[in-house]
Amino acid sequence: MTATLELGALAADTSEIAGGWHRVCAVAELELAWGEAALIAGRQVALFRTGPSEVFAVAHEDPATGAHVMARGILGSRGTRPTIASPLHKEVYDLETGECFGTAAVRLETFRTRISDGFIEVEV
Repeated sequence: MTATLELGALAADTSEIAGGWHRVCAVAELELAWGEAALIAGRQVALFRTGPSEVFAVAHEDPATGAHVMARGILGSRGTRPTIASPLHKEVYDLETGECFGTAAVRLETFRTRISDGFIEVEV
């Protein structure tokens, strides 16, 4: 299955790979320390490239408000843990686990990522 998706101003082809993995875009198409939203298998996903070969994927929907804004969140860290702060109420989430540091009952959905042949793949 192949579909076209928009990454901000970027357009890329996505294709399903065995096991629920989807090829999203070339790693080089994502700016460092900047989020982009993508539609992957009908899900709005926020992608963040935090290093040359480190990419995180989380739900684009802010779990506290329901607004699809997480790609515009603020990247940071708590110790060695990479974080994203919601652009609306500044709730801070662990990019790896989705744990909310301020409200234990709130959690951001996370997705596994990998880089294969220079392309970002997300398991949805």
